[in-house]
Amino acid sequence: MPEEYTTLYRAFRPHRFCDVVGQGPIVQTLKNQVKSGRIAHAYLFNGTRGTGKTTTARILARAINCENPQDGEPCGVCPTCQALSQENNLDILEIDAASNGSVDQVRDLCAKVAYPPQTCRYRVIIIDEVHSLSTSAASFNALLKTLEEPPEHAVFILATTDPQKLPPTILSRCQRYDFKRIGTKDIAAQLSRICKEKDCQAEDEALLDIARAAEGGMRDAISLLDLCMSYSQNHITASVVQDALGTAGGAARFAFADALAAGDVGRALTAIDELMRAGREP
Repeated sequence: MPEEYTTLYRAFRPHRFCDVVGQGPIVQTLKNQVKSGRIAHAYLFNGTRGTGKTTTARILARAINCENPQDGEPCGVCPTCQALSQENNLDILEIDAASNGSVDQVRDLCAKVAYPPQTCRYRVIIIDEVHSLSTSAASFNALLKTLEEPPEHAVFILATTDPQKLPPTILSRCQRYDFKRIGTKDIAAQLSRICKEKDCQAEDEALLDIARAAEGGMRDAISLLDLCMSYSQNHITASVVQDALGTAGGAARFAFADALAAGDVGRALTAIDELMRAGREP
């Protein structure tokens, strides 16, 4: 049987703050907190999809529990770091509010928080897509009670793409960090590093096209790279990216812009027609 394949975005998920791309100020602030021991009891990570919110939450959970942190980073080798790397660890509770956001489930979660951690210093609760709790005000009320008077050993990390749906009472009790869209050049540079490690040849323009298509999301970019690798058998060109993603490519865009600048309506419409016949999205 062929060896089980791990998707690229999972294989290259950062395990240290220094590996998180494009979120320098946030990473530096969290590292400083780990070094100084000034850990907040509740964090709110806000940003568009694929910008590193959940990944950073997991790294922070390991860093604040690490027995021997290195410059604010989890060491990765101590027994606690090794234990926390396991997905079934009971001292890091991670839930998706979109599918586990009922009042009873939130109350059950808050009840678990009351118990001290088994082996770690902190019990960390990561709630992804926390805005999904907004379908029930009672769910937020149940969470709010714990955020108002949290146990000393509890740290909440709330992640959302829609902070305006959260009640002000929740927002006011969290340290808020806004994750920005990652720059195209930063994404392309990370994709280049992945290609080198996976022994894949890729043109710079092809990687830039993938980075643009991802619209600031690193996870989306790596998933698109995975798709292009499969399509091209590890030799990615600009034309491969255009075929795999159904995009027009830089040359077609510039040709269309030139036609507009020259006032050549016929050439502009012909360019659109050619793209549509090739299955591109106009």
